[in-house]
Amino acid sequence: MSAGLLDTYPLIADRYDEMLATRGETRPHWQAFAERLEHAPEDALKRRADFVRDAIESDGVTYNVYADPKGTKRPWELDMLPLLVSPEEWHGISSAISQRARLLNAILADLYGPQTLLAEGLLPPALVFGQHGFKWPARGTLPPGKVWLFSYAADLARAPDGRFWVIADRTQGPSGAGYALQNRIIVSRAFPDAFRELHVQPLAGFFRAMQDSLARMAPADGDVPLTVLLTPGPYNETYFEHAFLARYLGFPLVEGQDLTVRDDTVYLKTLRGLRRVHAILRRLDDDFCDPLELRADSALGIPGLLGAIRAGRVLMANAIGSGVLESGAIFGFLPAICQRLLGEPMAMPSVASWWCGEPPALEYVLEHLDELVIKPAFASMRMEAVFGHQLKGDARKRMIASIVAQPHAYVAQEWVRLSQVPVWNQRLTPRSVGVRVFATATPEGYAVMPGALGRVAPRAAMEVISMQRGGLSKDVWVRAEAPVVRTSLLKRRLGVIDLVCGGSDIPSRVGENLFWMGRYAERCEASARLLRAALTRVASTDPETEQSLAGLVLAARRLGVLSPLDDEDDDDERPPLETELVAALTDFTQPGSVAANLRALAFAASQVRERLSSDNWHALNRLEQQLSEPVLTTDQALSALDRVMQSCIALAGFAMDDMTRDEGWRFLILGRRIERLAGLAGLISVPLEAPPEIRERMFEWMLEVANSIVTYRARYRRVPELLPVVHLLVFDTANPHAVGFQVEILQRYLARTARELGHPYPSLMIDPLARRLEDFDLTRFEADDCELAIGTLRTLLNEALEASGNLSDEVHRRFFTHTVRPMHLRRVA
Repeated sequence: MSAGLLDTYPLIADRYDEMLATRGETRPHWQAFAERLEHAPEDALKRRADFVRDAIESDGVTYNVYADPKGTKRPWELDMLPLLVSPEEWHGISSAISQRARLLNAILADLYGPQTLLAEGLLPPALVFGQHGFKWPARGTLPPGKVWLFSYAADLARAPDGRFWVIADRTQGPSGAGYALQNRIIVSRAFPDAFRELHVQPLAGFFRAMQDSLARMAPADGDVPLTVLLTPGPYNETYFEHAFLARYLGFPLVEGQDLTVRDDTVYLKTLRGLRRVHAILRRLDDDFCDPLELRADSALGIPGLLGAIRAGRVLMANAIGSGVLESGAIFGFLPAICQRLLGEPMAMPSVASWWCGEPPALEYVLEHLDELVIKPAFASMRMEAVFGHQLKGDARKRMIASIVAQPHAYVAQEWVRLSQVPVWNQRLTPRSVGVRVFATATPEGYAVMPGALGRVAPRAAMEVISMQRGGLSKDVWVRAEAPVVRTSLLKRRLGVIDLVCGGSDIPSRVGENLFWMGRYAERCEASARLLRAALTRVASTDPETEQSLAGLVLAARRLGVLSPLDDEDDDDERPPLETELVAALTDFTQPGSVAANLRALAFAASQVRERLSSDNWHALNRLEQQLSEPVLTTDQALSALDRVMQSCIALAGFAMDDMTRDEGWRFLILGRRIERLAGLAGLISVPLEAPPEIRERMFEWMLEVANSIVTYRARYRRVPELLPVVHLLVFDTANPHAVGFQVEILQRYLARTARELGHPYPSLMIDPLARRLEDFDLTRFEADDCELAIGTLRTLLNEALEASGNLSDEVHRRFFTHTVRPMHLRRVA
């Protein structure tokens, strides 16, 4: 690369630089990596940056920012350069974080127990009872193992003198550990040689400790403990992390609706019935966890959950009410509390803080406003941090008036000039940085992740680090003094009790979303085929295509791909057919369009992300991106349709060859087959209803849309005729695109699913249709006048269409909502 890479990187006088010392020399633990950067060709660094960006996109790593135009698809921002920490410095950080976690756990035990800290005046009651974070219904609960704070995270900032300070505690449901792991996976692959040769400590041991601790602390009562990860759902800003961690840790990802409480015991509603839950790793805020005792309007929680916690029947990580310690106003009281509860001084101080609820502190804050950062005292307050030196004129007066009017609601903290770290943006540029460090409880004490989530300001000279404001992230490499042993999250040895032969923990909601994922995937492919056939004929100059095009348009309207015609519609006011067809491809607001179905498919897939392989997820991402470019012409539309179908075919291949054949997979296939049955029945009916003189002209496009034209030509080598076409598309059980094939598969999978899940088999939904198909006499089509046979077949196809709808409803009632009409059911022998 060009000389002087490090020479162009600026030092800032009042900041600590993570890579360079005060005289510009590289810090010892950075030296080997900096030399690699200095000697790397410029195109090699560009390729690494592209690799990181492409990996984020391919893995679908997102961070949802509310009101962001990209919605739930906003990519996670990751800088390719890691932040390096020496082993000596990390030892001190790790010890300090472990101590702080022990301290905060002891404070929670006291606040929800004897409350001696309040009685002795070590903590003002107003800081506890004057905020929403303290949950009175949780008072007196005793969690398993006496661990209130199972997971903990601390946001650290380095001052200009090189010392780290804690600037925020994350005690409710700390996020970021999953993103730190994802960062590690990507950056270690971008710099594989450096990662290996610098002896970077692995992260897997931390997550294994988390797994083991949840299993060991959970009140299992002799059962194999089941831990679930509770998420608010796909619209939460860190939902990607929830799904990623659930898959990595091997925990079912659940929402509140997936759980129920019976007799003070939490159960997971699975496709096989109820299964007891022994531990809940939650990412749901305290308020929303139990609508019976906390926030009554919560639709995300589990009624009765607090009762199960009180009864000691479930481990909640973290304990309800742990968010009370996220107030920065507590910082000033921690040193004395640490001496009182632990009998030792704090190893790492908090940033200097003044709670304005105390008159001396208020006086100090007003006198030194320019040197401080004003923050809300409680997490429930919606207020951004304000730098005192930036307040001028009326804004300054308003802030002072607000603090004086409600002093208990504000805390002031020392303005720490954050350290800077190099970021790659075609060259090395400095940005402000902080790190989030994670700890998890174990029976032997708190284990600290030997790494962290680096959080970087989005712009140079920006003081506030916020992922919501577009901040970057970094992988944090903690170096070891000697080569490290790579570990795995897998158990070293499995016993008979660990063996699993199916997906017994699949929530009903997951089964439902897999079912609809199958339906929408099939619907996308079918509508794309139909639109391609229509647009191809629109672009054709052959006059004989006019009648076949009319049949295609009729089929598109009947199947919902195009909007149905209103009797009062004026032909002159309708848009041109070509415009209608392009809109049926690209218009997200038009029900039945390919774009709308793609969006519905993406939503259903997002609900079951933890069950999809990376390759499968990449195929889904590519499918959703096929319509990202403008489509204005017929040629562009045809090209986009080809891409959509290729992605749909890849998705079908993953469904058949990439997923374990458990009951979740069978619901995916059931969704596909029900959708294909309905689509074929509606499609084939259109030519059969046409006048005899134009019927056979429609067989070509019907075979094309049904993806059977190649099979027909290979078998018969002649123009399509009624009898062979009907046999191929309706009765041939060897053709995966025939009505009979769908019915046979549905019978087989429904019977097996009902048998394995212990549910009745919906025989009246599908068996009569199978018998009608089997008994149909095809020789009736050999008669000179076969219109009667065609009418009978139309009736049979209408029955198939009705059966597909009834069967879909029955699957929902029986397997997803657990209600059913008994007269439609019988047990499978």
